[in-house]
Amino acid sequence: MTIKLPFPVLHVRPIRDQHRLNAALLLSAGLFLTACGQTDQISVSNDERAATAITIQANRQVAEQLNLNDQQDFADARRGLIASPDNLQVASLADPATKVWDMPAYGFVQGDAPDSVNPSLWRQAQLNNIHGLFEVTPGIYQLRGFDLSNMTLIKGDSGWIVVDPITAKETARTALGFAMQQLAERYPETQNISAILFTHSHIDHFGGVLGIISQQEIAQGNIPVIAPAGFMEEATSENIIAGTAMSRRAVYMYGKNLTRDEFGHVDSGLGKGPAFGEFSIVEPNQLISATPTDLTIDGVQFQFQYTPESEAPAEFTFYLPQYKAFCGGEVVSRNMHNLYTLRGAKVRDALKWSAYIEEARTLFADAEIYFASHHWPMWGTERIQTFLKQQRDTYKFIHDQTVRRMNQGMTPGEIAEDLALPDSLAQAFSSRGYYGTVKHNARAVYQNYLGWYDANPAHLDPLPDPQRAAGYVTLAGGAAPLLEKAQHAFDEGNYRWSAELLNHLVFAEPDNSAARKLLARNYDQLGYQAESGPWRDVYLTAALELRTGTPETGINIATMKDMLLQTPVANFFDTLAVRLKAEDAADKNWRIKIHFTDLNESHLLWIENAVLHHRQLNTATPAEGDINATLNLTHPLFISMLIGEAGLKDTLFSDDLTIDGSKLDLVRFFSLFEKPATSFAIVLPD
Repeated sequence: MTIKLPFPVLHVRPIRDQHRLNAALLLSAGLFLTACGQTDQISVSNDERAATAITIQANRQVAEQLNLNDQQDFADARRGLIASPDNLQVASLADPATKVWDMPAYGFVQGDAPDSVNPSLWRQAQLNNIHGLFEVTPGIYQLRGFDLSNMTLIKGDSGWIVVDPITAKETARTALGFAMQQLAERYPETQNISAILFTHSHIDHFGGVLGIISQQEIAQGNIPVIAPAGFMEEATSENIIAGTAMSRRAVYMYGKNLTRDEFGHVDSGLGKGPAFGEFSIVEPNQLISATPTDLTIDGVQFQFQYTPESEAPAEFTFYLPQYKAFCGGEVVSRNMHNLYTLRGAKVRDALKWSAYIEEARTLFADAEIYFASHHWPMWGTERIQTFLKQQRDTYKFIHDQTVRRMNQGMTPGEIAEDLALPDSLAQAFSSRGYYGTVKHNARAVYQNYLGWYDANPAHLDPLPDPQRAAGYVTLAGGAAPLLEKAQHAFDEGNYRWSAELLNHLVFAEPDNSAARKLLARNYDQLGYQAESGPWRDVYLTAALELRTGTPETGINIATMKDMLLQTPVANFFDTLAVRLKAEDAADKNWRIKIHFTDLNESHLLWIENAVLHHRQLNTATPAEGDINATLNLTHPLFISMLIGEAGLKDTLFSDDLTIDGSKLDLVRFFSLFEKPATSFAIVLPD
């Protein structure tokens, strides 16, 4: 008897020994990430990528509308600079030949904006290029430009209180090492970490923690690790179930595969971009769950504001009375933020977000210093109050005026096209759409209240994209007339309409190289005009993939190992459930027990009505009914299987995995789960 598993490299033959079965199980578990194929590449010349006269004129109009010569932000961004690394490049821990951070690559961001970059975004990119170790005020220091986010150091009585140890272990280690080197003469007695604060549950604010300290050092030193309530659940679960899709979309949102030049990625608006290194997490030992919460941490008084369901599901800000300094976390920043993020996440509550900013403005009204998890600080009570009002009203205006139009019967698209900030906000650089945008935030407010359906019955059950595309091509009289109309729209600078037409043609005829070339040119121009860093990256990544095809691989899940080891195992069974091939499981009713020998924890997995269920077993809730098989293994081995680190040799002779019951049923059970891909087609039909 031979059973074909979801991996082409292995077939299960009659089971003759335990080791062979172990190998089959590991490969059939459906937990590994694989690659998509790549389409033929389409050549492109520099002339084809150049900004058109219409794009150049559009960008000049932006420059005329804004006071781009205002130097206040540049003065703030440079203030307190202690030192800047000469050549800030950070190598990957896994592959020293690969850079996870490369600030010199952004050296081209200087002088006037090139024709291919929105001048407002270029200004933000120049500000985000200013990097190094900065003194916010004596006792508070920031490392900026070592990653997407900032790492803040606050001098305590016995050591450094570290706020937000950035995204990756590599960049966090480099940043802290640079700071300790520069601050050694000022504070020779202080070179250790006395506390760690995570302002919220997004990975660019905690992912580097194990690059600067170990779990053992935290335990032995009884070091406080402080985070908002719900932090661990949100931090470990956000990307688990939909992690494959989110990671693929993040490649678009952050321009991961784009060149760093005037035709590619220049900035994310929020910072240069995330470091794609090794990620980690440690569990907090103290949670903030109320406003106000007063704590003294290593001799420094903190007043916390708890702000859940604002920019992140779990978040806080804090105030330092002795410094009259307010840390806004990511509740406020030097740009308009996302109510909906292009990588995919739950829609954020604009009204609640605005209310938290007003609460902070009044609670910490005497603040003379503002600093945050992104961008540069601000000094002066009056300036800070004005800034907080502008941030508050940016989100509330979008909320209120979207709902007003929604109640008039306007659709999401109509609202997005109609809504514009008043000049008092639109002229404030800190409210510009460098990261989030008015158009997408308006759509997010609509979605938060009414969902995706706009009430038009034609949109109640629309045709799938390929069918709709084929219909439109036929309606246009075929590919040639449609391509001609799209070219005419491009020549007139109507890039959005040209892209609409060509998207149909490409989905109907993915091998039509002329359509793909022209669609890529449209996306170039839309990217060059975009003020939002993510919009630019999405458009230009789309153009890249139309020309070169879908990437074969995406983000390597192995970089998440330290995070996965801290993730509740039940979360992985939720992930397994969304990989079940329901068409093959319709008449199956197997019951499998997985026992983690090192955790002394057992879980029951069973299939019913083509749905995978799971629950933890204990003496109070024993398994009911017969169990087909039990898989006994350690938690670390389970994670190694998940990330593909445990190969055949590791498991063939492992003592960390045994099986009780029907080995064949166990293999059949795991053969029902498909393998996900790290990459899939977006601008081409799958």
